[in-house]
Amino acid sequence: MTKKLIALFVFSYSIVVNAQSPYFPDTAWQTKTASELKMDKLLLDSAVRFAMASENKVERDLRIANLKAYANEPDYKIIGPMKERGGPAGLIIKNGYIVAQWGDINRVDMTFSATKSFLSTTAGLAIDNGLIKNVSEPVINYVWDGTFVGAHNSKITWGNLLDQSSDWSGTLFGLHDWADRPPKEGGIDDWKNRTLHEPGTFFKYNDVRVNLLAYSLLQVFRKPLPVVLKEKIMDPIGASTTWRWYGYDNSFVNIDGIMMQSVSGGGHHGGGLFISAADQARFGLLFVRKGKWKNQQLLSEKWIQSVHQPSFANKDYGYMWWINTSQRWKEVSKDIYYAVGFGGNYIVIDHAHDLVVVTRWMDDAKMGDLMGLIERSVL
Repeated sequence: MTKKLIALFVFSYSIVVNAQSPYFPDTAWQTKTASELKMDKLLLDSAVRFAMASENKVERDLRIANLKAYANEPDYKIIGPMKERGGPAGLIIKNGYIVAQWGDINRVDMTFSATKSFLSTTAGLAIDNGLIKNVSEPVINYVWDGTFVGAHNSKITWGNLLDQSSDWSGTLFGLHDWADRPPKEGGIDDWKNRTLHEPGTFFKYNDVRVNLLAYSLLQVFRKPLPVVLKEKIMDPIGASTTWRWYGYDNSFVNIDGIMMQSVSGGGHHGGGLFISAADQARFGLLFVRKGKWKNQQLLSEKWIQSVHQPSFANKDYGYMWWINTSQRWKEVSKDIYYAVGFGGNYIVIDHAHDLVVVTRWMDDAKMGDLMGLIERSVL
């Protein structure tokens, strides 16, 4: 083969490879039209109009919203930062490109329990890097300060904390596990003296136990989790410098002689992740790309796969990601999974269609209809 033919072959091969390489945004995120990405423009435009017209009814002053939402919790208080929210905003990412957006996608807002999926990601980093051997290990093997003592608490594994099936019993940063979303029946004595469920058998959405996971991971990393997330995930994916992750006024702990804040997994008592829709979309794209960003495997494919496996205690919940297993969103693929926070904050991962959908302040009751429109727009 002549040099000329070899050069032509190499050039042609590089064109094919580059054409098939997935797109990752740099600082400037490229946009493409619906037709360029083989989507139905009318349906896509309808989805955007629908999202803009479906604002969540939660108050703009989120302090009022919290006080109303959690009024039945004994001694409820706000002990972390809060921020007045903006209006509806969001992005639709197809094949890595922005194909649609609405509202102010760069505004930093609270994201409430969507923070949990970022917290889960820090656990994945600990697993991937060998700081934790596996999710089946008891947390007491790593956190021996008394937080996990007792016949019940000592059996709790990392997996139990991640899928919210630990039924950990105790008080953390002045917040009691039994006071978080108590049942309508009974009173304080009933809630305090309840029969504990065996770890791994019963799902209970509980922010005190989520914060316990953050506290436990702080003990493992021995550096603040926002620093871990920034260095290992957010900087490599090109996120802005505007996001923040807070804990509570009283959640500072001594780590190696340095006071560090243990962050919260949501905005239940204030705090949690404050972030823009654009930065959330980058985070979502990392999951669509199975943990890889350009030439770096930031999270293992094994971890990405594990986070959206149905748990024993709740088939619609994995490792702090919700799953559409039972098709709560009826006309949407059961294989999608999503982060969700109070007030209609969503990051939806759709591997099959190479889609990421981010919404801020969306009416929760209409989210399934929105996703149905978006999925149908893919030709």
